[in-house]
Amino acid sequence: MGTVPSTLDTGVLRRLRLARDAMDREWAGPLDVAAVAARAGYSRYHFVRLFSEVYGETPGAYLARRRIERAQDLLRTANLTVTEICMLVGFTSLGTFCTRFKQQVGMTPTEYRRRARAGGAGAIPGCFVLLWAGAFRADAPGPAIIEKPAPEPAA
Repeated sequence: MGTVPSTLDTGVLRRLRLARDAMDREWAGPLDVAAVAARAGYSRYHFVRLFSEVYGETPGAYLARRRIERAQDLLRTANLTVTEICMLVGFTSLGTFCTRFKQQVGMTPTEYRRRARAGGAGAIPGCFVLLWAGAFRADAPGPAIIEKPAPEPAA
């Protein structure tokens, strides 16, 4: 992160913080620099210059970095394909996602997932965990699916 130049006033810093918070909140959506700059009340080019001066990276680089961080978390924990994660974190191109991921992390998403899961258990869907734990048995404590008794045969 960059250092805050002394010539910027707190109003400018507050507007930049609001724009950065919007990127942190809506990282999965189709955000672009022009939309974020409009939220801050600046033109695109003025916003990029101010943002880079204050935070040490362009808004596009910041948003991409935050999306890659979210993708890393999903690759470690979720049972989703790389393409699904790419779309979930806001990238529209799998090639761009993989290139940016490798630039930031140093390995491909698939390799990152394999290494992250090598030492521990893989992601298991919750329904399998409940089935294994017996939550669906009739004699299990708490709510369970109880089968309706068979009707008595007619005499």
